[in-house]
Amino acid sequence: MKRISKKRKEILAKYDFSKSYTLPEACDLVKGISTTKFDASVDISVRLGVDPRKANQMVRGTVALPHGTGKDVRVLVLCTPDKENEAKEAGADYVGLDDFINKIKGGWTDVDVIITMPSVMGKVGALGRILGPRGLMPNPKTGTVTMEVGKAVQEVKAGKIDFKVDKYGIVHSSVGKVSFEGEKIRENANELIQTLIKLKPSAAKGTYIKSIYLSATMSPGIQIDAKSVNA
Repeated sequence: MKRISKKRKEILAKYDFSKSYTLPEACDLVKGISTTKFDASVDISVRLGVDPRKANQMVRGTVALPHGTGKDVRVLVLCTPDKENEAKEAGADYVGLDDFINKIKGGWTDVDVIITMPSVMGKVGALGRILGPRGLMPNPKTGTVTMEVGKAVQEVKAGKIDFKVDKYGIVHSSVGKVSFEGEKIRENANELIQTLIKLKPSAAKGTYIKSIYLSATMSPGIQIDAKSVNA
């Protein structure tokens, strides 16, 4: 018989696996069941009633989290020389073009977001096989292909994230850290959920928000009552 660890027993004593909690309850609870020694991320998983294989049911977009993710986002801006100062002043970690393109071709992808300009997408497009699988490919729909590179950098640094439903119809996203106050986690999570509701495809039938789970790094998931936020 498999033994339950001491930490697992402590977690099991704090909440009921079979119960659905309200969003505020879950946001407070997730802080208490995190047992990591580092500042764990708080993640949300929302299962949608869509078929991602159909183009008219694809759910994708961006959202500006009111309190950010708590993560130091590393931003690379691939731009022409006349835009370099704008990107640097906005807080970009790396700025350039050809040198970084060659570096990426060599396997370097040590960034979280890449922002570029429409005029250089011809060069950046050649990196699709490297950047695509890592979710780093700039896209006009997420605001990462723009002439306003400075504004885009500021938005990303402030907490703007992009999301996309996976092949199972689930949207995964980080909505903060366990060091955040429960109310800040709730506001971030609610902002994402309400954005998903606004993006409901007209072709999606039946229940749209099917289930929501909140968890911290290495913690079990807390089920949230979807009806309480599906407004």
